[in-house]
Amino acid sequence: MTTTASSDVAPTEAYALLTSAAGGLPATMPDVRAEMTEDEIALYDRQIRLWGMRAQEKLRSANVLLVTARALGNEVGKNLVLAGIGSLTVADHENVTEEDLGAQFLLATPSVGDVVPSDATPAQRYAADRAAAAAVVGTNRAVAVSQQLSAMNPRVKIVAERRDVSTQPASYFQQFSLVIVTDRKPAVLNYINTATRLQNQPFYAASSYGFYGFIFADLIEHEFIITRDRGNIVSKPGDRETRTRTIVDVKVDGEEGTVGLKETITKREAYSTWYLASDASPLPQSIRSVPRRLRNVTPLLACLRALWKFQENHDGDANPRMPSVNSANDRAEFIGLVNQKQAFLGTPPVAADKIREFLQSVESMREISPVATVLGGQLAQDVINTIGHTQQPIQNLLVFDGTTMQSSVYAMHPEMNLGNAQLATAPNTTAPESASEATGGTMSAAVERAFAAGAATGAVIEATAATAAATVPADTSIALSTPTQASK
Repeated sequence: MTTTASSDVAPTEAYALLTSAAGGLPATMPDVRAEMTEDEIALYDRQIRLWGMRAQEKLRSANVLLVTARALGNEVGKNLVLAGIGSLTVADHENVTEEDLGAQFLLATPSVGDVVPSDATPAQRYAADRAAAAAVVGTNRAVAVSQQLSAMNPRVKIVAERRDVSTQPASYFQQFSLVIVTDRKPAVLNYINTATRLQNQPFYAASSYGFYGFIFADLIEHEFIITRDRGNIVSKPGDRETRTRTIVDVKVDGEEGTVGLKETITKREAYSTWYLASDASPLPQSIRSVPRRLRNVTPLLACLRALWKFQENHDGDANPRMPSVNSANDRAEFIGLVNQKQAFLGTPPVAADKIREFLQSVESMREISPVATVLGGQLAQDVINTIGHTQQPIQNLLVFDGTTMQSSVYAMHPEMNLGNAQLATAPNTTAPESASEATGGTMSAAVERAFAAGAATGAVIEATAATAAATVPADTSIALSTPTQASK
């Protein structure tokens, strides 16, 4: 097991460890061992019984990037490490603060030999807690988290990346088999998702805002396998179950006419990018066409879209700019955005008390441990299913309400082709070359520089817009920039 978690490792050395042996950036970083050992099989026995040996082996060879090691990232990282993922790179360029210690259980853990005895007095426990906090506050967050993750499962390779990955070129993400970004602003999500699309890599985004949160998935085109009892209606390859889901293959286990016939079905889900799904996409027709279902859409969907738009409007700040409930200007702007997003979705107006609760949660209760636990567990399980190609993954936006402990999933897609047809991919070329191919060679020099340099400039939004607009039919491209008009 190799761990890069020392604060004295230079960024260039950390990057060298990431890119390592083979001169360049490999598409994945697979485990070189051909088979699982008996010890590993015994360790992971319960989950192998749950999702099978084949899925466990896929998990064991996966190389995942987890961006931002806050409370939600802690939960996701813990679940993936305990599940036996092959390699996990934790990326966070910020240092631990006193505030982080309140909800992030991977921080401020006493080192071996300094564990407080069971008969310690309250004063001794307090002193030990303060000493542990003093040891970690001010250190890099990725490094601090990686140390504890390594102790949880020494079989997993943990790498601490201390640079801001949103400033890296799109080719940086090619080395990972899957990318998860937590608690970052929309511009960063847009850039990294565009980069993963160009490298043909699955992408997840998630954030928690006090009692609320979301998970977004762009798996481009993802196949998964389910086994079930064969019903009266025979499934056939090519059948389209929904707008996003198609049956690819059907295998029957047993002779026709026998009792208890089983069928193994391979299905394919097609996805949209964050840029197109997070704001310009309407609710699916199956919801829009049924008034009762439309009334039941959670008002958090409009609130989240308003929050993301608010952050875009105030993207000049170094950190995500949240609306303040004590600012009359912020309240007025946010309420206007909620009304705009609600009108576009066609859902009932959002009650004033719900908007107030949301604003208070966003501003005052950024990280709540139980919410991070539930949301992180859902995200980690979906990642495991995606890597193992078992079970139907999230399609494509999950909205979590911690006040009711309910998760609602909505398939948010624009009226255009989905999957690979939405944004051309070119894994074997540089980021500017790939984006240029996707747009038919229409990229400007400024856009090419944005992809080469990373998301340090606002030009990345222009890059994604140019790429997406080139693939949208003429009658729907207006939705990319003016969602309110698209709803008319």
